[in-house]
Amino acid sequence: MWYLCVFFHRLLDYRKAEVESLAQLFSNEDQEYQCLQWRLPLLHHPDSPFHFVDLPSEDVAKSIANRSILVKGMYELWGEGGSYEELEECIRNYPDERKLPYLDSNSTFKINVDTFGKVISLQEQTQRIQGLSYIPFKGRVNLKNPEHKFWLMETDDYGASNGLPPMVQKRIFFGREIGGADRKLLPTYQLKSRTYLGPTAMDAEMAFLMANQALATPGKLVYDPFVGTGSILISAAHFGAMTMGADIDIRVVRDGRGPDCNVWSNFKQYGLPMPIALLRADNNLPPWRTGLKEVFDAIICDPPYGVRAGGRKSGGRKLMKGVIGPYIVPDDKRTDHIPSTASYSLVECVHDLLDLAGRMLVMGGRLVFFYPVLSEDDNIDNHFPEHPCFKLIATSEQILSSRYSRVLLTMVKTSPYTEDIAEAARLKHLDFKENHLKWLEDGNLHSAVFSPTDPQSNGAADHAKFTKEPKPKYRGKYV
Repeated sequence: MWYLCVFFHRLLDYRKAEVESLAQLFSNEDQEYQCLQWRLPLLHHPDSPFHFVDLPSEDVAKSIANRSILVKGMYELWGEGGSYEELEECIRNYPDERKLPYLDSNSTFKINVDTFGKVISLQEQTQRIQGLSYIPFKGRVNLKNPEHKFWLMETDDYGASNGLPPMVQKRIFFGREIGGADRKLLPTYQLKSRTYLGPTAMDAEMAFLMANQALATPGKLVYDPFVGTGSILISAAHFGAMTMGADIDIRVVRDGRGPDCNVWSNFKQYGLPMPIALLRADNNLPPWRTGLKEVFDAIICDPPYGVRAGGRKSGGRKLMKGVIGPYIVPDDKRTDHIPSTASYSLVECVHDLLDLAGRMLVMGGRLVFFYPVLSEDDNIDNHFPEHPCFKLIATSEQILSSRYSRVLLTMVKTSPYTEDIAEAARLKHLDFKENHLKWLEDGNLHSAVFSPTDPQSNGAADHAKFTKEPKPKYRGKYV
């Protein structure tokens, strides 16, 4: 059945991917991933918050709306039109068998008025509600806790002049609310009130989006190999998943800033189940026993790609150059020993991450991680890493500056991990490394992003390099 899906005007590239992931979670998770059918209202821009989506049932639509971060509401549409006359005709023609169960005299209801692209006064809202008198409501009005909520939503024909997605014709929608997002979730988990934070702590909204993409639910085990202060695992734990994390910096996972200011205290702050374990582990030298496979249901992470923090792996400069050989730390020094580390390029980090996921994810498990892209990339899809075990099902781009953006990649494990697969993955990695951009091979994204342009250089060429056709910019943050 088709439902009207109304999004918040945020993170436009993430909206459909989240709904499609949740649709699989609440319909039939064991079924192979399939894209939903979407269509736009008449004369609406693709970036419009109003979309129609075909979902299996009302229960699925309600579950999606109640859990989603970016869905404002899901509605059974009773009518739409370019004027209130068209709207009335459409509502009158809507089948009575669909309307009458919600107009019963024993029920309670409430009508809300919402607008996009303009603001109307309380008096105007009241006039619009009174204009719906042709709908035979027989129940009682209950503004605090109604059984049925109805929404009258109106857009304005402001064209493209007010910093919002272009709207060339006024459109009015009326429908019954199936479900709506709980935006109180984000203020509860906002970073500024969190006990323990680091420079790369993931924003709460983005962390919950990642958990939804990974289908985090009770009974699942979610792993973050770059756990840091635990922001991503906190979102997975909120949805009931068991969590486990690792980080190469033992001071982060073991000490924090004291007994009451560490990763564990973040979970305690929100009353969430503690992680099964937090390991001091190196993504380049994973600690798992030989033969151990298919343990995790999802791996969610934000790999270090060199903008806010660079990647590190075990070794140290002397060890990597062969000046000294491998050594064993004496027992009396192990308590306070901080292992030496060396630089860890992004291309190597991503290869190790894909190999870890291929080996340790269950069949159908999801790998969700961020990947950086420079603005000079004409076709970013050509630069995404690949692995024979995985199918890439969603890419969502967030532009962070004029010079680079990050893309959230969602992959599903479709093939078991074998020695042949491992060799094929190694060859793909070598081809990927050879043909990719120089900044990725060197792991030097920080310089590419923050180095000033040379005023003596060819200005026209540099300008063209970083000014491929831009995405539309709208009012608001993270849109």
